[in-house]
This record gives sequence, C-alpha cells and structure tokens, in this order.
Amino acid sequence: MSRVIYWFRTDLRLHDSPALHAALDLNPDCLYPIWCWDPHYVYRARVGPNRWQFLLDCQSDLSASISKLNKRSKLFVIREAPQTVLPKLFKAWRITHLVFERDTDAYAKERDAKVTDLAREAGVEIVAARHGRTLYDPDEIVKAHGGKPTMSISQLQHAAGKLAVPKPLDPPKSLPDPGDLSLNFEQTQPSQHPDINSIQRDDEEKSYYSLSGPDNAFSIPTMSEMGLKPASTPHRGGETNALAALDALIANEHYTTTFSKPETAPTAFSPQSTTLLSPHHHFGSLSVRLLYWRVQEVITKAENRSKASTIPTNLIGQLLFRDMYFAGQAALGYSFAQTYNNPTTHFIPWHLPSKVDPETNLVTGSYTIDSHQAETWFQRWKFGRTGFPWIDALMRQLRLEGWIHHLGRHAVACFLTRGGCYIDWERGAEVFEEWLIDHETSCNSGNWQWLACAAFYAQFYRCYSPIAFPKKSDPEGVFVKHFVPELENYPKKYIYEPWKAPVADQKKWGCLIKGKESGEEGGMKVYPKPMFDFDKRRGICIEGVKTAYRVGLYGDDPRVKDGTWRKLFDDNAEGPTEGSQGPTVEDQTNADGDNGDRVDTEKMDMGVDQDEREAAHQGGENRGGDRMPRGGKRKRGQGTLDGHLMSPKKKREKA
Repeated sequence: MSRVIYWFRTDLRLHDSPALHAALDLNPDCLYPIWCWDPHYVYRARVGPNRWQFLLDCQSDLSASISKLNKRSKLFVIREAPQTVLPKLFKAWRITHLVFERDTDAYAKERDAKVTDLAREAGVEIVAARHGRTLYDPDEIVKAHGGKPTMSISQLQHAAGKLAVPKPLDPPKSLPDPGDLSLNFEQTQPSQHPDINSIQRDDEEKSYYSLSGPDNAFSIPTMSEMGLKPASTPHRGGETNALAALDALIANEHYTTTFSKPETAPTAFSPQSTTLLSPHHHFGSLSVRLLYWRVQEVITKAENRSKASTIPTNLIGQLLFRDMYFAGQAALGYSFAQTYNNPTTHFIPWHLPSKVDPETNLVTGSYTIDSHQAETWFQRWKFGRTGFPWIDALMRQLRLEGWIHHLGRHAVACFLTRGGCYIDWERGAEVFEEWLIDHETSCNSGNWQWLACAAFYAQFYRCYSPIAFPKKSDPEGVFVKHFVPELENYPKKYIYEPWKAPVADQKKWGCLIKGKESGEEGGMKVYPKPMFDFDKRRGICIEGVKTAYRVGLYGDDPRVKDGTWRKLFDDNAEGPTEGSQGPTVEDQTNADGDNGDRVDTEKMDMGVDQDEREAAHQGGENRGGDRMPRGGKRKRGQGTLDGHLMSPKKKREKA
C-alpha cells in the first residue's frame, strides 16, 4: 500500500508533469498534493507584490484544476518550512513515498538534500523525478560539459549532443483521494527576522498564524494575510491563462515562424511585442517542452519555411538561452549569482560593491556605499527619476507591471553598469529580483553579467543610447508618454531630450525640466534634468571596463579575495580603486556604509546590446567562453547598439 505526498514547487500545472506522472505510476492508495509555505521566500528572498500575486494566481488555478478531477482533493497548503514540516507529515499521514520535480536552483538543492536525508531517516522513499523546468537536464548538461558552466549557445548545444527534448506528457484524467488530513502536531513557527520583504508590506505578516490556515482549510494565503501592498500588474498567472496564451501564439503562424527577438519593439506595451510566457515558465504553469514542440510543429508545417527565423533569435533560441543559464547555475551554485568567488566572471571594481560573508564566501544582500553620488544615481535609476525619459519609462513600467521587454532590460542594465553609472550589476539584479514577475535566479544573474560584460559577452564598447535607441521603434514617444505622463504634452522633437526644450515651451506643455525629482511646483508638473552627461559617462565607463579587462582578474582570484587587487589599478581609475589594499572580505562585511535600506523610499514613490546572432557561437572573451577571432573589424553600429533595432520603415520594406 502506497501513501504518497506530491510536493508541488515550480511545477504548478497538470500538463506535462513528469514528476506527477511518476507519483501516479506508484498507483497510490492516497495522494496528497501539497505546497509547503516556505519562509525562505516569504522573508529571505526579494519578492514584490506583483510576483506574489502571480504565484497566488497559479496556485488557485492549479487547486481548482485538481478539484475538477477529484472533488475531495485540491492543493493543500501547509504553512511551515518543508525542512521541519515534512518529517512530521510523514508520521501523521503514514507516508510511504515523497515525490517532487528536481530543481537545480542553489537554495532548492540545499533544501532538497536536507529533506531527502530526513525522508530516509523516516523510512520514506524519495522519488525525485527527472527535470521538468528546462528542455534538457541541467545536471546532465554540466556533466557533458566537463563539470563547467555553459557560456554560449553553441556550448550548450554541443553538451546536449544526442540528448532529445522529451515530448510533453498529457495531463492526468483522474487523481486518487487524499487520505486523513489530521495534523496532530505543533507548528514550528519561523523567525520573521530579518524580513527582507518588510518594505513590500503595509500591514503585519500573518500567514503563519496557523498550520493549515483559517478554518483549517489548507487554504492558499492571501495578499492581505501576508500584509502585502496591492499588486499593480495587469498580468495574471495560472495554467488556464498560460495554455490560452500558448494557443493564441500558435494560432498566429506567421508570428510564431518568423519571431526574431532583436526585431521586436521594446516600446510596444498594449499589447507587448513578445510572448510574455516567461513568468509562466518560472512558476511552471506552462511547460517549456510543450512550447518547444508546438513551435516546432508550426515551423515544420509552415508553407514558407525558408522565411522562418532561426536559432538563436527565434522562439526556440530563447528557450536555449534559458537552458544555458540554468546549466551555469547548476555548475556553480550560489557563486553563479555573484562576482566574488565566481571563476567565470570578470572582476570589475564597480561602485556600490556587495558585502561578503567571510565564512560562506557569499554576498550578504547588502553593499558598501563607496560613492554617495553613485548611491544617488542608483536610487534615481531604480525609481525612474534619471532625467532620461526612455530609462525612466522602462523602470516605472517594471515597478508597475513586473515586466519589461527583453531589449528594455538590456537598455536599463547597460545604463546602470558599463553604459553610464558604473554601478555593480548585482545591485541591478537585486532590483529585478524584487520587481520582476518572471524572475529566475539563473537567468536574471546570467543576463546581468552578460549586459555588464562581466561574463558571457565582452564587447563592452557597444552601448545603448537612451535617446537614439528608442526612436527606432517609437519616434513619437508613445511609450514614454504613457509611463512618464509628466511629458505627455511634449512633441516628438523633445520627448527623448526634454531638457533641450525652451522654458517658454516647457511651461506651455505643463511640465518644467528642473532639479532631481518628479512632482509638482506651483501648479506645474516637474520632471528632473538628466543626472549626468550620457556621452561623457559612457566614455568613462568604457575606459573603466577596458582597464579591468587589461588587469584580467576573475572573481575567484586570490587578489580579489584578499583585497590586493587595488595594487593593479590606478588610484584615479573609475570605481573604488584608491589605495593598494582592501577592502578584504572582512572589511566589506563590517565597512561603514549603508546598503540603501535607510534611504527614504516613501519620497521615491512618486544589451548589451548583445547581438543574439553572435551569441549563438561565442561567449565573448571571457573565461570559459568561445574566443572571438583576433584582428576582426568592428561592425557597423558597434559604437552604440542603436543600429541593431529595425525602424518601422525598414520593417515594412523588408516585408
């Protein structure tokens, strides 16, 4: 007799679930579909209201789908950490098997190893089913790649070798009853401190008040129970929504066949120009393998296959990029998401560097303010007050909706790091972690390293212009006027450079360009001046990265770890390079300086352009990457990336 717990995590669906099929193959007498309400995510991981709402949508939809198959069943949410509650459930429910989908996220690996040990001690058999989050098993890719992270699409494809992408599995037609649901044990209350998400709350966090929730209903916690501010995203989660979006995509044969990421418009927002399926992949409400095979079917049956887009810019290529980053994290673990102790990431002495715990060699989540100007720039970037309308519109859309176009992510990341502010890419990755609804640690960290030219990509002299780039797809500035309404009356001549407008015209259009804040003054709207001269700052940043490349350190270099890296940089180099020693790891941990948490956020309430075609075959001049041939000429448009996005006129001509 088998009594099975099926532990849902990042697989919130019934279709194409290899782990769920493995559970049902046990022919269980009873099946408990559960979710452990893990305090790691509630208190320790950066999660804003929009991503919480998307998760709750996914859970509610899955629970309803389970109940359609069996009225006695649903998604049973247990409000305790899996490491403490599962051993108690094994005993209370007389469990024989625990089944879950394997996960290569660094925290998930630690958690699952602990739970596996506890299950063995309890005599419970573990069935950790094959991968379901990616096209290929990340661990198998790493093994085939010699234990190293994949640094390019070509490396991923080579490592995949003869591996096949599994065909998607059908959803089950029925589910067994759950057994007795009695909980004859005490709840282990989690510590709420530190609560990194306290800034997301406007009320007390109460989701752990009881083990099985209000009325012992095993209910999904609400935004109100978590004390969270209301979500503002229009994008909703759930398998039902995901499958409907997939059907709509596949029904558009031309779009599916010819999709090419660099040719989509980052300024399109209603609707967006890309699929917006990424948050569904993150929470598992849509199988990446189902998308892969349905797209392949469309391309195979297309009348004019000669015009189909190809890897890496097509839809399949986007999934391969995702697999590349997953394999990178699977190889390096926690180090993949930081510079320190990362063997594949260039050491660049950015402003606002992360503090490091000397015992774990991991970043602490706080940072040193080496430059108050850099801290000011960072806060203005985060809250959309840089004075560059294109950048501000993107950051405001990100905060409001939890999503921005891939090329928009390129633009704001380049601006923060090597194309303007020279601020540590880890600061930007943390903001994305907080605000994105599709945040995936592996993809987020990998993309930020790529866009900062810290890893994966090395053409640091190619930067996005916050003025010329958006004009290619939106010369009228419709996107900016929507998300930066202060400028809604500005004509296209000044929409990307409003500071150039005569003051008399600024008054006529109802918005003055002055100071550092957005707001109102004397009944007139105010939008800030640019926080720096972009062309000048771009040149400074390029020289800074060039110097770091010449020095040639990586994150695992002993000189990075002991602080003697400073001897290799001139005192007047960009970044915190003064002196010849430190800070050491200990100094970083105990350094005077704020991590930004004390900044008054209430007052703020108010790629590179990497060419993905090149990315298919080279990881840039980085350790572990495919090297560029020496002596090659710089291509047209490499000074800035503005030439890499087709104008509407050229798109029409091409069509």
